[in-house]
Parts: sequence; structure tokens; C-alpha cells
Amino acid sequence: MGRIERINQQVKREIGRILLQEMADPRLQFVTIMDADVSRDLQNARIRYSVLGKESEIQSAKKGLEGAKGMIRRLLGQSMNMRHTPDLIFIYDQSIEISARIEETLQEIHDEHETHHPDNQKE
Repeated sequence: MGRIERINQQVKREIGRILLQEMADPRLQFVTIMDADVSRDLQNARIRYSVLGKESEIQSAKKGLEGAKGMIRRLLGQSMNMRHTPDLIFIYDQSIEISARIEETLQEIHDEHETHHPDNQKE
């Protein structure tokens, strides 16, 4: 694992810890950090996150992250002891939401198939 990959993993872990342990904002309690991608020059970090909840909770979490960006960056710099702490760019990751929708659709198809073909049901 290269230097940037190690930094990415550490940034991901630390931001997750900061959100869980150091932030009192209730809008951030269902935020999960999915990935961190720090630029090679360490100036910027793209932080992909997911939120468990409805659209209103997603928007609320987005506002909460933007509002807390400075504090998260400061705490990240303290915990990682970096010469320069990257600017944080939060990006909502829809992959969990899309995956849940696919799973739901597959379950509906399965249930419909079982309803129309009862002889396939196990006893």
C-alpha cells in the first residue's frame, strides 16, 4: 500500500471517528464515511459519505457537514499531526441507496414470481 493510500485510509478513519465521537450535531449521527481521496499534493480531500434516511435527512446532513467542515478539518489536522491539512470536499455517495433500491426491486420480482407460480413454492 502506497503513501497516498495509507493517508486516504487514515483520513477516512479519522473523519468517521470525529463525526461519531466529537460532533454533537444530531444531523450528522447517521452519516457514514464511505471513502476519502486525498490529492497527491495533500491540498484537497474528497470525502464520500452516505446517509441513512430520507431525502430530508440527506439534505440536513449535507448542511451539517458543510457547516462543520472547518471544525472537522481542524480536528483532523490535530489527530493526524499533518503539516498541512487538506481542504475537505464532501460528496454524497448514492451507492448504498441504489443498492437498497435494487435489492427491493429484486425482492418484489421474487415475490411476484412466487405469487404467479405457486407450484414453485417449497413446503
